[in-house]
Amino acid sequence: MVDKTKIAQQFIKALPHSAALGMEFISLEDGTAGIAMDYDERFIGDPESKVISGGAVSALLDTCCGAAVLTHPKAPARTATMDLRIDYMRGAEPGQRISAYAEVYHMTRSVAFVRARAFDDDMENPVATATGAFTMEHK
Repeated sequence: MVDKTKIAQQFIKALPHSAALGMEFISLEDGTAGIAMDYDERFIGDPESKVISGGAVSALLDTCCGAAVLTHPKAPARTATMDLRIDYMRGAEPGQRISAYAEVYHMTRSVAFVRARAFDDDMENPVATATGAFTMEHK
């Protein structure tokens, strides 16, 4: 039996941006993933407000969605983002860790559909939400 957790962890380690952003897994289950990154001044998008850039949040959500696909019971050998829509709800509070949680909610033979949300310490009000479609590349 294939260890999907190991595959997902290898996936995140293989992505240079994941290491650069300091991403780490906080949860992994069948078809779901949680990944977090600490606040880092290198990723500030607005020097005045000190808010983390939308690009860093986008990378976190995209990576988390891909990891959720790889942990699904019908997981592919590989996956890639086909489409990802991100809605930014508010700026993350400066100094706070950002956590993303993704779930596969529908899967066809060739496409996985995923939803995700990113939060700072306020787990009631998302920083951003995402919906995406990911390839299902079977060996």
